[in-house]
Amino acid sequence: MSILGIAVPVALLFVAAAIAAFVWAVRTGQMDDLETPAMRVLHDDEVGSERGVSRRPSGRRSADRG
Repeated sequence: MSILGIAVPVALLFVAAAIAAFVWAVRTGQMDDLETPAMRVLHDDEVGSERGVSRRPSGRRSADRG
């Protein structure tokens, strides 16, 4: 039973830290736009090919094959 004297305050500290992190995220605008980042994945842009990044599923360039 004496472990409860340690476990309960530690659990309450974790809960307080989680609530503080959530409040901070809401106040700094982290939760303003929830749809755009998810939709960005669906758009096919050519930014990667301009940088010389391979569009192959393996992600390896032809020079990497050796």
